[in-house]
Amino acid sequence: MKKRLVIFGTGDIAQIAHSYFSTDSEYEVIAFTVDGAYLSEAEFCGLPVVPFEAVTETFPPSDCAMFVALSYTKLNALRREKYEAAKANGYEIASYVSSGANVLNGGHIGENCFIFEDNTIQPFSTIGDNVILWSGNHIGHHSTIGNHTFIASHVVVSGGVEIGEQCFIGVNVTLRDHIKVGDRCVIGAGALILADAEPEGVYMAQATERSRVPSTKLRKI
Repeated sequence: MKKRLVIFGTGDIAQIAHSYFSTDSEYEVIAFTVDGAYLSEAEFCGLPVVPFEAVTETFPPSDCAMFVALSYTKLNALRREKYEAAKANGYEIASYVSSGANVLNGGHIGENCFIFEDNTIQPFSTIGDNVILWSGNHIGHHSTIGNHTFIASHVVVSGGVEIGEQCFIGVNVTLRDHIKVGDRCVIGAGALILADAEPEGVYMAQATERSRVPSTKLRKI
């Protein structure tokens, strides 16, 4: 018999979480919840939506687990706040780890994690609580991903890297081995980080500029 699950959120990530949990997990999603001030519809994905302030009455923690499906808003602070609130209400906090992920670290993955397909998590690495790893990342051996961090797709975290809490790591970022990324860093798409990143740093790769030659003038295409 599957475990009953309530998802916090009614946005895109909550819809995605519903799909993944429903097709590839030990959980059955039975309801959604949001703060009462943001409750605008009675149903989402064909399931009831209840105010978070009253969720323990309708779906008590003795019968249900919870998953907080929020993005990196306010440098993951909002997802952290709701994760901690759900935990304080006594809920078991679920994680989703795709059957299509290559998990080789002995299951050292925290609560409220969302690990998508095609992630490779090498031995002796550790994933903290409330971490999102979108699809296609490489988490190198002996690396640590801090709590409440969001890693987008196709990121290379080399061996022995330490990533702090509440970081955002964008698409196609490369982190060289044995460096430290401080808390609340933002590393933009395509960046190459070769040395330690101080806390609250912002690192952005240079965007590709448009060529002066229009596509209609290219000879070999």
